[in-house]
Amino acid sequence: MQIKLTSVLVDDQAKALAFYTEVLGFVKKNDVPMGDHRWLTVVSPTGHADVELLLEPVGFEPAKVYQKALFKAGIPLAAFAVAHVKKEYTRLRKLNVKFPVKPTQMGPTTVATLEDTCGNLIQIFEG
Repeated sequence: MQIKLTSVLVDDQAKALAFYTEVLGFVKKNDVPMGDHRWLTVVSPTGHADVELLLEPVGFEPAKVYQKALFKAGIPLAAFAVAHVKKEYTRLRKLNVKFPVKPTQMGPTTVATLEDTCGNLIQIFEG
């Protein structure tokens, strides 16, 4: 069993694509029209090309409630590994990314939490 696809709920796919590619540095892999939405995936330029992140429109009402509840509670929807949290924090802050949780040592790793502009908190960690 392998992870090939996972998703983040987004309130606007175009805004999400811009943020995840232009700010976070992912690369668009698939962009297939599907009615009102798109099958829109990104991949890491340095990771496995077959592990995709789906920028999934949050059109299902219970999903909207879930997304808002996680955000309000300060709980990240996803976590991404980076080589150096403090360096990535500095780079992203220069791009005006908001960080509700600044780099924090947690046991053997350092974490930080950012807002993805699409309704989610995303944690970055050294991994």
